[in-house]
Amino acid sequence: MLTLAATLVVAAVLAAPAAAYEVVTVADGGAVAGVVTFSGTPPRLEPLAVTRNHDVCGEQKESEALVLGPERGVRGSVVLVEGVARGKKPGAEVVLDNNRCVFVAHVTAAMTGEKARVKNSDAILHSTHGSAGKPTVFNLALPGRDQMIDITRRLTRPGVIRVVCEAHPHMLAWMIVHDSPYYAVTDERGAFRIDGILPGSYKVTMWHEGFRPRGLDKDGRPLYGEPRTVTRGVTIAPRVTATVDFELK
Repeated sequence: MLTLAATLVVAAVLAAPAAAYEVVTVADGGAVAGVVTFSGTPPRLEPLAVTRNHDVCGEQKESEALVLGPERGVRGSVVLVEGVARGKKPGAEVVLDNNRCVFVAHVTAAMTGEKARVKNSDAILHSTHGSAGKPTVFNLALPGRDQMIDITRRLTRPGVIRVVCEAHPHMLAWMIVHDSPYYAVTDERGAFRIDGILPGSYKVTMWHEGFRPRGLDKDGRPLYGEPRTVTRGVTIAPRVTATVDFELK
């Protein structure tokens, strides 16, 4: 696990302007795969109280700050292959959905320039506000069901975007913007796989939002400890899958 100083350095790197990425044919690409697991005693995360629109939202929601599978795999970690200047064609499309007063998915990732949209699946007002530190990246009022707004042109810089709903303080999500399509969000088992990587040596960084409860802010939003990052080196060989596992504790 990185120290606080090292974490700040990583955050600064993630927030740097995106370098030009070149799409090329990857005929002999390799892959990196692994699992993010939790070690130790996980914290007790209390349900989040809902303060309005109970007919749609219910009375409370489960915290998604730390979600563990049956074998302690960590869902919702983001794994990034760093320093990739050329490679496969981007192809993802991200939809951040306000659905029953929860952001779906709680953690998403995208490359700069990849299509990304914010959606409202509820018949109530949601106001989706994403910020990279203090600067606002997007702040969108979605008053009606099935309304959708494109945010592709707003995701111009790599970095970590914290997303809240200004109308519902319990709602929280994260969006990680990367400078290449070489990223993955871990599944329910904590597993990930990133393929189509040109052979070479790389750094692979795992990011997790932080999960130690720290009460509520002045607006009643839940607070947790600082995000966690761990970086490992990996060598990618042609048509071979390298294994890189990460551990949170």
